[in-house]
Formats: sequence, structure tokens, C-alpha cells
Amino acid sequence: MNPEENRREAEPGMQDTETKEDQPVTEATETAAEAENTPEKETVKAPKKDPVLAAAEAKAAEYLAMAQRVQADFENFRRRNESVRADSFAEGRRDVAAVMLPVLDNLERAADAAANSQDESMKSGVELVLKQMNEVYQKLGVTAINRVGEKFDPNLENAILQGSPEEGEPGTVCQVLQKGYMMGEKVLRHAMVKVVPE
Repeated sequence: MNPEENRREAEPGMQDTETKEDQPVTEATETAAEAENTPEKETVKAPKKDPVLAAAEAKAAEYLAMAQRVQADFENFRRRNESVRADSFAEGRRDVAAVMLPVLDNLERAADAAANSQDESMKSGVELVLKQMNEVYQKLGVTAINRVGEKFDPNLENAILQGSPEEGEPGTVCQVLQKGYMMGEKVLRHAMVKVVPE
């Protein structure tokens, strides 16, 4: 064996050094050396998301959207329910007021009959009951349809008789045979009227 080779085998670290020294310096090694000598620039890298966390966040967003939809649906239901309840209440009041109208008619007839009676207690009793009934209707917002002398309106009145030209202007109501009543804008009962022909 060559003594030079023996020396290289005995000192392996030396061999590496010589090899490194023997190697030509390339641009890549120069750049690596420059990079080691220059201070490192801070690079901002987006942190890699954990797939489990990303899936959990997506699920949370889905549940939030679902909860918001349910809340909006409930608000709509609540508003609709309030509207239906108010309409039902108003309709119930109208129905009761309409059912009681014949009672009011009979009380008016009784008051007219009692006006000619000698019995003052009966007369005052009937008048008192009629007054109370009118007060109740007034509180409910019920008003009588009394349009004598006005143009006939089929939305408010039913014409059951024809009057003569002497009774008024053509096409107008000349007599109310049965009172009609309204509650707000709704007609409870159309008035039965006599109309002058046109």
C-alpha cells in the first residue's frame, strides 16, 4: 500500500477536508455561504390549517346559519300568529255584535211601544236597557247606517221598495225600513231601504 494512502486511511477527517478543498467552488455553494452570512429575512407564511379544525369551523358556520334561519322563521310565525289572532278576535266581536242586532231592534220596538204606555216603571226600564245596549255597541265601534236623502249605495243598503218621484231626488234613499249597522269599515247588516227610482 502506498504510504500516502495509509496516511489518508489513518486520518479520515483529513481526507474529507482535502476533498472539500479539492472541490471547485460553485455558485450554489457561494450563495449558500452568502445566505449564512446575511441576516435572515422574516417570511410570513400562512399557518397550515388542521383539517379537523377546518371541518369543525365549517360545521359551526352551518349550525349558525341554520339557527339564524330557524330564528327568522319563528319571528315570521310569531308575527303571522299575532295577525291571525287579532283578525280572529275582531271577527269574533263582529259576529257577536251581528247576532245581537235583532235584540237591539226588539228593544227599540219595545221602547216605542212603552212610550204610549201609562206604566212609567216599564217605560223607564225598557229605555234604560236600550240605553245600555246602545252604549255597549258604541264601545264596540258599531254605528247605524242611516243615509236618508243620500245616493243609494249597494255596498251599504238593500233596496226593497221603490218610492215615488215626490219623495226625493232620483236614486236617493227616501226611507229606512230596517237599520243597517257597521263596525269600523265592515258592514254587519245592510240597511233595508226605500229608494226613489231614477
